[in-house]
Amino acid sequence: MSPLDLSVDELLTTTRAVRKRLDLTRPVGREVIEECLTLAVQAPTGRNRQHWDFVFVTDPRQRAALADLYRAGLTSPREPVAGTNVNRGDSAGWERIADSARHLFEHLHEVPVLVVPCVRVADRKDLDWPVRRANVYGSIFPAVWQFMLAARSRGLGTAWTTPHLQYEQEAAELLGIPYATVVQTALIPLAYTIGTGFRPGPRVAAAEVAHWDRW
Repeated sequence: MSPLDLSVDELLTTTRAVRKRLDLTRPVGREVIEECLTLAVQAPTGRNRQHWDFVFVTDPRQRAALADLYRAGLTSPREPVAGTNVNRGDSAGWERIADSARHLFEHLHEVPVLVVPCVRVADRKDLDWPVRRANVYGSIFPAVWQFMLAARSRGLGTAWTTPHLQYEQEAAELLGIPYATVVQTALIPLAYTIGTGFRPGPRVAAAEVAHWDRW
């Protein structure tokens, strides 16, 4: 399809996490997914290794099973999610996010495409060391975000989710991913959006998070 008429700044400021406005009834063709992927793999990657892979789950039974692992990751997590003492959002915003998250929890299996971006490693021990871990994830995250931007420009919505990683090995078995050498990094619902108009999200002023020369 033809890209939306968005400026670069509009694209960057209106690519939101979309949950309630995903169109669960409209199919997403392989051609538009491949267009987004072609743009995604132009992202920078460490030493130009390009050790990324993307699994696109469209089969209804596979989607349902993957959605169940996502829900299990939220209701029966195997390890605690690290918290932080920083919260620059407001309570009203968190209530909206919670409501949106509940909607996705209930309907994830109905989303026409679930995307699982992966990165290859020599050994999972690469994730044990902070520098190696940064190199691994730094070689896939730019491509994933570029995919999400490309999707937005074509009227598609996405949301970065990670709960299914609590059951990553089960997801690997479900999808035929070689667990020992391929690391899943997210589960991203992909669907056309209900309407294409999105606003910039509420964020703190850039000056509040800028540190010049030292903290």
